[in-house]
Parts: sequence; C-alpha cells; structure tokens
Amino acid sequence: MRPKDTVRRGYNQIASLYRATRSQGSKDVQLIHLLKENLPQGAMVLDAGCGSGYPMTQLLAESFEVTGVDFAIEQVRLAIKGLPGAGLVCADVTSLPFRDSTFDAVVSYYTIIHIPRTKHQELLLDFRRILKRHGFALLCMGAGDLPSDVSNYHGTQMFWSHYDSETNLRIMRDCQFTILCSGIVKDPTSPASSHLFVFGQK
Repeated sequence: MRPKDTVRRGYNQIASLYRATRSQGSKDVQLIHLLKENLPQGAMVLDAGCGSGYPMTQLLAESFEVTGVDFAIEQVRLAIKGLPGAGLVCADVTSLPFRDSTFDAVVSYYTIIHIPRTKHQELLLDFRRILKRHGFALLCMGAGDLPSDVSNYHGTQMFWSHYDSETNLRIMRDCQFTILCSGIVKDPTSPASSHLFVFGQK
C-alpha cells in the first residue's frame, strides 16, 4: 500500500479517537500566539492537514478567515460538524487547489511528517507559492532522521517520514523562508515523540 493510502485510511479509521486526544492547552497549540502577534484580525490563513478541525482550525477561526484542508473524509466530516461556517476542503496538501499569493499564513500540524521526506521540499515550495509577500508559515516537522516507518498508531497502521531538525531548517532556508523561531515540542498525543516546530516568513 502507498504511504498516502496508509495515512488516509488510518486517519479515517481513528477520526473520532484522534480528536479526543487533542487539547487546546497543549504547548504545540499555544504556538498560535505567533500568528496572533504578527497578523491582523481577518487575515487569510490556511490550515493544511486540518483533520477534525479541533483544536487548531477552531482557534484560528476566532481571529482569522481560515480555510482547512484534509484528505481524510471522515476527518473533514467532523470538521464540518464542529465548524459549519468554515471553509473546509477535502483535498491533498501535496496538490493544493489554490492560486498563488492567496494566504497571509499557512499552518500545518502533524501532516508533513506523514509525507515521504523526499517530497518535503516540493511541499514547502508550494506553501511558499500560495503565500502572499511576507506571509508566515507555522509548521510541524520532524526532529530526528527517519527515512520511513510504518507502525501501529492508536490501533491502526500509520506512515511517517522526516529529516532531522538541522536538515529541516536548512530546507526551509533553501525554500527562501526566513526562520523567525524554532523549537522542539513533545507530541501531546504520543509523549515519547517530539517534533520540530518552525515559524518562518516568506
């Protein structure tokens, strides 16, 4: 099975369970303050890999005009129930259906790490494409070197692939993002895992 199919099927199977593991108070979610401090009310924000919409899409929608994208239909259905007025699209983040310079910011939590790492630079360049001049990117990336792995995650199979932190920061710069800040944050749904969070600007 292709990595993409494994991830889509996995998140469809655990949609409600995964939503229940998320919390508004976790350290990763609190990084939303970086956007609130740098963007005006009503700015256009893309949540790439929005899942069920909780908590990030919901919190983003309190301050911004947010569009959520996810390719797992069961996740999108949960998001529609929780955010009936939001712009939600069932689509693949590796093929975003948006015009150049559409968004003031792109947020992507726990999504890039499920895409084969050889495609990460291409994805970042596409994020840059859809951002307006000086737009921001708040991204969750890998903290360690992991070419590929398929293992059990909440009772389903899941695929991961990512570079180490130093390589990810270099790729961000290669894609012409200025790194404003970065740090390692523990995964609140899997405390044994940590991820690199990067706040960059086009």
